[in-house]
Amino acid sequence: MQIKSAEYLMSNDDFRKCPKPDKPEFAFIGRSNVGKSSLINMLTSNSKLAKTSGSPGKTQKINHFVINGSWYLVDLPGYGYAKVSKEQREVFRKMIEGYVLNRQNLVNLFVLVDCRLEPQEIDVEFINWLGTNRVPFTIIFTKADKIGPNALIAKVEAYKAHLLQAWETLPDMLTSSAVSKLGQEEILDYIQNIINQLR
Repeated sequence: MQIKSAEYLMSNDDFRKCPKPDKPEFAFIGRSNVGKSSLINMLTSNSKLAKTSGSPGKTQKINHFVINGSWYLVDLPGYGYAKVSKEQREVFRKMIEGYVLNRQNLVNLFVLVDCRLEPQEIDVEFINWLGTNRVPFTIIFTKADKIGPNALIAKVEAYKAHLLQAWETLPDMLTSSAVSKLGQEEILDYIQNIINQLR
């Protein structure tokens, strides 16, 4: 897939205020310092599309972008280490859960995981919650440029082994780097294949 146009549409704090569900929707989520906005900007070849920041927690609403006039890309608030109050984290949790469980045209949720780290409890809990609620999702390992290829393979295999303690069949997994553009073509083709299956 080639992205010829990527346009910001709107931001909301409630799934009921989101755009009319008239296009397939792909959402991106992860811990608040996983490089989500950078990955979105890399995928769309637009460094200013999603707001990036040196401090985690920049994304605080459900942000919709129209891609090629035919599908929605959604940038969701991060979870985890953002420096916000307990009350604000609860607001984010309700916003995310409301969207993920009720957005009828959400066809896939991309869960971003830092490839350098051991499986983090907060990520694994969220992944297991998605499985329990039968939400279609794919794991994307980010920041692959930060470690060598052999270390990357080892980290992904370790993650698979950890998930297999609770999962019978693993979700799809992709790797990426916003710096080297690793995974750009693969992720976009993955999205295109899902769209083709919907036709």
